Amino acid sequence: MKKLIPLSLFLCPILVLAAPVAKKDSAVKPPKGFTALFNGKNLAGWWGASTEDPRKWMALSSEEFKKKHDASVEDINQHWRVEKGELVNDGHGLYATTEKNFRDYELLIDYKTVPKADSGIYLKGVPQVQIWDWTKEGGKWKIGADKGSGGLWNNSPGAPGKDPRVRADKPFGQWNHFRIIQCGSRTWVWFNGKLVVENAILENYFGRRKPNAPPPAATEPIAPLPPEGPIQLQTHGGEIRWKNIFIREIPAAEANALLRGKDLKGFKSVFNGKDFKGWAGPLDCCEVKDRAIVWREKKGGTIYTKEQYTNFVARLEFKLPPGGNNGLAIRYSGQSNAAYDAMCECQVLDDNYEKVRGKIDPRQAHGSAYAMVPAARGYQRPIGEWNYQEVTVTGPTMKVELNGTVILDCDLSKVTEFMGNHAHPGKDRLSGHFGFAGHSDPVQFRSISIKRLK
Repeated sequence: MKKLIPLSLFLCPILVLAAPVAKKDSAVKPPKGFTALFNGKNLAGWWGASTEDPRKWMALSSEEFKKKHDASVEDINQHWRVEKGELVNDGHGLYATTEKNFRDYELLIDYKTVPKADSGIYLKGVPQVQIWDWTKEGGKWKIGADKGSGGLWNNSPGAPGKDPRVRADKPFGQWNHFRIIQCGSRTWVWFNGKLVVENAILENYFGRRKPNAPPPAATEPIAPLPPEGPIQLQTHGGEIRWKNIFIREIPAAEANALLRGKDLKGFKSVFNGKDFKGWAGPLDCCEVKDRAIVWREKKGGTIYTKEQYTNFVARLEFKLPPGGNNGLAIRYSGQSNAAYDAMCECQVLDDNYEKVRGKIDPRQAHGSAYAMVPAARGYQRPIGEWNYQEVTVTGPTMKVELNGTVILDCDLSKVTEFMGNHAHPGKDRLSGHFGFAGHSDPVQFRSISIKRLK
């Protein structure tokens, strides 16, 4: 059986082949902090791909990817050209695809198209920010064209962001401008200066279940947007022109602030950044440094809030050492082992744990309902950076969003198989404390707040 390249190494074949983007002395002048993806002269830094799951070509060996990459060049040269500093497509062929992958970024891009054209911008290789003929004559009002461009059209019906909040398209013959921010799967779109998508999750078009497929097993991991991927410019039946294509990669601290947002209504801080007021348990296993709870090395035990919670959303930031191991105690009784006697321990674990300490069960990976339901992997920031996480607990369900991507969405009442056949008597608890289950590693937590839900 062929061995796939791990998710953390997806970039390897691409980085080897990546062509340099425009130099500072290019005719294209990016805004401060941005890099030009299109140099105004040629297609350096781009290759061709279609609507295809990017995880599949990312899993290719370097040799296999090079064949795919090089084979796309002939098609790209046939359907794409540069005219007066504009990138022009004739409405056919493969989609222009950046050779570099991006995680958290701000993208600026201008386009101009013709009547009855249909196009889009794929983010992380996944469709798409919609571009189309918004007029009645375009013939697509029945599927939403009357609402205009800029929506995440491939999202599920009724999902946030599928339709733009306002129609902001300019008349044909005029240039349109996009500003797009994406942190994880969370996406914001400004179209011609108007906010048309606000903090909506771009669903993974390639991760959907097929029609009439049986429901997934309770222990089946979800398939969110890839953690990294290219920008793609779709072609679809009519000439489209692009220019001023600039990107700025967003650092972790800025991304975390964007994800936390400004709406703090209902959230109450449960850690004051100075001491353990309001907390209980073996508090000597931790200390407070730089407004963070820092686990003492070789110290274990579960500390927890004195308050108890039923349904809630918890927000926090965490930072791990290499091979770091901890956990969130969810609806904890205050006694015994949180992994089994709480509703669950939501695992906090270095995504590269196996490289440091050895093999784990998928149900032990970061964000998993420990020993019960596995979370999707590969969404942590590099060691040394702070990660942002939200955990939503409602009845028997738990959802975990890490750095803007939902990595777990499960119903523990449906779980009947457990790692090691070890019983979880606390699985069906309806209330309890919130805490941290330390496992002797210097893991850090800060900015901890909880919002009660009905």
